[in-house]
Amino acid sequence: MSKTIVLIQLEESGQDAETFRKAVLSDPALDEKVELRFLNGEDDFKRAIRGAEIVVCGNMPEDVLSNAVRLKWVSFWSAGLDHKITSALREHSPLITNASGVHAANIAEHVLMFMLMFNRRMNLHFRDQLESKWGHDFDARATGADELTGRTLGIIGLGRIGEALAKRAKAFEMQVIATKRDLSSRHSEEVELDAVYPASDLSRLLSEADHVCLTVPHTPETHHLINADNLALMKPTAYFYNIGRGKCVDEAALIRALQTGMIAGAGLDVFETEPLPSESPLWKMENVLITPHNSGLTPYYFSRAAVLFVENLKRYLADEPLKNRYEEKRGY
Repeated sequence: MSKTIVLIQLEESGQDAETFRKAVLSDPALDEKVELRFLNGEDDFKRAIRGAEIVVCGNMPEDVLSNAVRLKWVSFWSAGLDHKITSALREHSPLITNASGVHAANIAEHVLMFMLMFNRRMNLHFRDQLESKWGHDFDARATGADELTGRTLGIIGLGRIGEALAKRAKAFEMQVIATKRDLSSRHSEEVELDAVYPASDLSRLLSEADHVCLTVPHTPETHHLINADNLALMKPTAYFYNIGRGKCVDEAALIRALQTGMIAGAGLDVFETEPLPSESPLWKMENVLITPHNSGLTPYYFSRAAVLFVENLKRYLADEPLKNRYEEKRGY
């Protein structure tokens, strides 16, 4: 019986390739059924894809698809598939999956970093440090220092990242509320939440939360989901965080809200234009924390991606439904 050929878009001699190799071939059942192939050079992808039934990759250039004569499943190791799903790819591969959940832990910690920095005024203390300034003030009301305990976190889009964030927020004794497109679906029922609202109740979440985190993917439905009208619903003491996609936020409206005190501050990892232009007012705002779209970075990325792939590979070989399958209708 011929083996299922799996091509992984990694250099054969690299550490990440070895991570996938060990994850797949350590299972005797898979070792008997699967042949793993890797790349040997930068120009090897187009040649190597010939004969592959499954491709694990970070991107799929259209020029290689003409050689993908046996392709049935593309497993992206990224969570976001913005600009990666083309009509040519859909024609060549009936199955497309992503790696949603692989970086839930580190992104949740990234958001908590934003929250704690604002609560303990580290955004200001760090500026003082750079100027060798002793900004000592015991009056918490004057400095704006606060606690997460007892505050309400609102999560827009309760997926794996949202659930990881909720779990950590509960350790700080926060109230956690969220919106979710499909209320019947949860990745982990063990995550405690105080309320889960349908996506149509976004206005309720915005008005109740002290900290608001946007985690949704960018689709036509979520484009500029956070706009001037929705920002006006937030408390003037509330903070906004975006680790989803920049185009889900009307950035001009957000800047105005920050400048006028409509909201207290924002922690931003993604932007409408990336890199963020040097002339953007966001760079110099004291009530803004900026990171360069790196909340997803973690040394455990490929080890987690490999575990997810192995689970899906077993499902594929058993003709069972795959996890994280891309659905064209919803856009992710």
